[in-house]
Amino acid sequence: MMGLKIGFVGLGTMGKPMSKNLIKAGHKLTVYDVVEAPLRELEDLGANVVHSSKEVAEKSDLVITMLPDSPDVEKAALGPSGVFEGIKNGSTYIDMSTISPVTARKLAEVARAKSVRILDAPVTGGEKRAIEATLTIMVGGAKEDFDACLPVFQAMGKNIVYCGGVGSGQVVKACNQILVPGVLGWR
Repeated sequence: MMGLKIGFVGLGTMGKPMSKNLIKAGHKLTVYDVVEAPLRELEDLGANVVHSSKEVAEKSDLVITMLPDSPDVEKAALGPSGVFEGIKNGSTYIDMSTISPVTARKLAEVARAKSVRILDAPVTGGEKRAIEATLTIMVGGAKEDFDACLPVFQAMGKNIVYCGGVGSGQVVKACNQILVPGVLGWR
């Protein structure tokens, strides 16, 4: 997996440090975001900057999205100039955003139709742990795809948990979001 051509869409609070950690791990990154500043910062670290999610997918073996919510992921993946317009058969698509399990399964249907492997892999830990590459990553999808992508996840996180089929990562993340405040007594 060293030197894998990875595409990354979404360079916000979490995506930018996650991308930096992939570069530190020796991966070749192609990046896109709607905001210019993080693009320039990653370009200075050696990332290839492009102008759409489609271009990211065209230049990558594995594409990661890290975006705020389901509509953002759907637009970046399924919309005009989206990931699925450029992704190659046999590639892998990983959405690391926190989205609806329904959206994750919708993306999986499109991926299967294009012969693309897919994983949903939401994270927890916040910006500090994203910077430190110690995120917790909850992954749903085929076990063999999880196993193949484990070195990529290890460049960004410390606690990487396989949760089951597509959408399972999102379900476990939702449970985590409900349980943690309850266990800690947050209101």
